Amino acid sequence: MSRRNKVVLGIMLALGIAIFGFSLRNVNLHNLGHDILHIHWQWLIVAVICMLLYFGIEAIITRMFVTSNGDHFSFRDAIRIPLIEQLFNGITPFSSGGQPAQLIALMQSGVEAGRASSVLLMKFVVFQAMIVINFMFSLLIGFQYLAEKMSYLSLFVVFGFVIHFTVIIGLLLIMYWHGFTKKLISWILIPIGWFVKAERYDRWKQALDEKVDTFYKESVRIKTQWKLLIKVFVMTFFQLLFYYLVPYYIMLSLGYTGINIIMVTSLHVLIVMVISIFPIPGGSGGAEYSFDVLFSSFIHSNSKLVLAMLLWRLLTYYFGIFAGMFALVTKPDRIDRKIKRNKE
Repeated sequence: MSRRNKVVLGIMLALGIAIFGFSLRNVNLHNLGHDILHIHWQWLIVAVICMLLYFGIEAIITRMFVTSNGDHFSFRDAIRIPLIEQLFNGITPFSSGGQPAQLIALMQSGVEAGRASSVLLMKFVVFQAMIVINFMFSLLIGFQYLAEKMSYLSLFVVFGFVIHFTVIIGLLLIMYWHGFTKKLISWILIPIGWFVKAERYDRWKQALDEKVDTFYKESVRIKTQWKLLIKVFVMTFFQLLFYYLVPYYIMLSLGYTGINIIMVTSLHVLIVMVISIFPIPGGSGGAEYSFDVLFSSFIHSNSKLVLAMLLWRLLTYYFGIFAGMFALVTKPDRIDRKIKRNKE
C-alpha cells in the first residue's frame, strides 16, 4: 500500500469515528448500553455469516474464472482478491481503486496480466448486470417509500441507476458490436482532443482501444462457456442477496421481529445504489444518513436506530477494510504454472 493510500485510510478511519461520535450526540448512553447488553447475538452472528458468504462466494467466482482455462488457483489465493478489493474500494472515490488492486493481487498469485484483466472484466460484467437487475426489482418495491421519506434522495437513486445501466450497455456494445463501439469511442473522444495535447490524446485513445480489444477477445472466449456464465450469474445473485440481507438480521438482533424482509432488503439495495455515486470513499456521511432516515420508520428507539446503523456500517464497510488489510500483508501461494504444466 502506498503512503498516499495509508494517509487516506487513516483519514477514513478518523472520519468514521467522527461520524459515529456525531451520531451519538443525542443518544442516551445508558439506553445504548442497555441495548448492547440485550442484543440477540445469534442473529448478529447470522449477519456476520452473511458477510463471510458474500466474500467467500466472490472468491469462488474468481477462482472459477481463473481456472476455466486450466490454471491452478487455490482458494487461499482467491479469498485475498475480494478482501483486497474491499480495502481499496473503501479508500478511493467511487470505489475506483478496487479493480487495479485486484489486478495486482492476481498477478502476485502468478496469473498473467492479460489473463487477470480478462477475468476481472468478465466478473465485473456479471456483477454489474446483477446489480442492475436487483435494483430494478427493488425500485418497484421501495421507491415510493423512498420518495415519501426523502424525495431529493430518490433523484440520487435514479441517477445511480442510470450510471450502472449505462455501464452495462457499454459493456454489451463491446461484446456484440465491437467495431461500432470503437467508432463510438472515437467520436466521444473528439471533444476531449480539443482540450488536451495531441500526444496525451493519442495515448488515451490507444489505451482505450487496447482495453476494448482485450475485453472483446475474452468475451468471445467466455461466451462459449455458457454453463460457467450461468453458474456465475446464479452465484452472484446469492452473493448480493447475502449482502443485502445484513440490515434485516441486524434488526432481528435488536428485537424487531415483525419487519418485512422484502421491504428492508429492497431499501438496502437502494441505499447501496446511493452510496455508489457519492465521491467520498465509502460514501461516508451519506451512507449513515441514508440508513438513519430510511430505517427510522422500522426502528423507533433512537438508541437502537443508531446502534443498528453502527453495526451495519461496521459489518458492510469497516469489516471489509480491516480484512483487506490482513489479506494485503498475507503472502499468496504463488505457483510457477509453467513448471507445473511441464511436470504434468
